[in-house]
Amino acid sequence: MAIEFGLDTFGDVQSDLDGNLLPHAQVIRNVAEEAVLADELGFDVFGIGEHHREDYAVPSPDMILSNVAARTKNIHLTTSVIVLSSDDPVRVFERFSTLQALSNGRAEMTLGRGSFTESFPLFGYDLKDYEALFEEKLDLMRTILDSDQSGDAFSWSGTTRAGLENAKLYPPTESPIRTWVAVGGSPESVIRAARQRMPLMLAIIGGAPVRFKPFVDLYKRANEELGQPQQKVGAHFYGFVAKTDAEAQERLYPYWERSQILVGRERGWPAPTPDQFQREILHGAAHVGSPETVARKTAQSIRELGLDRFVFKYSNGPMPHEYSMEAIRLIGEEVIPRVRELLEED
Repeated sequence: MAIEFGLDTFGDVQSDLDGNLLPHAQVIRNVAEEAVLADELGFDVFGIGEHHREDYAVPSPDMILSNVAARTKNIHLTTSVIVLSSDDPVRVFERFSTLQALSNGRAEMTLGRGSFTESFPLFGYDLKDYEALFEEKLDLMRTILDSDQSGDAFSWSGTTRAGLENAKLYPPTESPIRTWVAVGGSPESVIRAARQRMPLMLAIIGGAPVRFKPFVDLYKRANEELGQPQQKVGAHFYGFVAKTDAEAQERLYPYWERSQILVGRERGWPAPTPDQFQREILHGAAHVGSPETVARKTAQSIRELGLDRFVFKYSNGPMPHEYSMEAIRLIGEEVIPRVRELLEED
């Protein structure tokens, strides 16, 4: 199986080893260093998410990706995700076609609605238009990508932004920008990704991974019914790797707990518990433990879902940069080779 392996981060504000939160600026520099290490270790892709809140340091992933492009040679660079609903597809394409030129064809986009909504009021959008904004802007992006590949001007009209007549965008790309749609778990979103002829990226943040298999099947069935080639299917899982299971769990838990408490206060979640943490590791979406433990769970997730790309969200809450760098190295040097061995045994 020709599986692609990647890393992604939301740019969680990190702490130092004494528990003191780092300045946002230092976190941004650390994220770039983590991406450079990922390239050195041979990962296929590195993604950075977009947020506009105190506990995440990255509001503009493409700025960091541009820095990383200049310091790396092979790794593909994407977003995890870019919040298309509160951005403008024209400007998004222009930024990423520029990144595509700078990186010699290594730019990708992962488009989504975002699980946080701070960007909507910040950029003047009404949350009542949440669905319409994404539907229309994704359609405009598909139109832009088709125009870029054909070299023809395009026209587009909608209700959430001004229409375009005989437009052409620059710079044109030398090779197409692979553009994924991130889906959190609704059938409508899966069908939308197929309709727009874009690869599917499942954001699996809780529960047993196998429960997402019906969405993979639905996506493949939709492509068949639309009479178009099958696109790649990927999935994003959070996790953490250390030398032993005990060390991985001990290191991750306080940062996982802090993150869960912070978001839970906003969304009305109950306080997290150690039992919940253990359930997610044993039966849920968390890929946490020693290299062997994580490799076996990763291979199982890939088999169950029939994935073409597996992405580890290695950063979790205010975890120190040093722990993240060690986890990246263990994933690249030990987990991925072991996963490939396990898959070859099938």
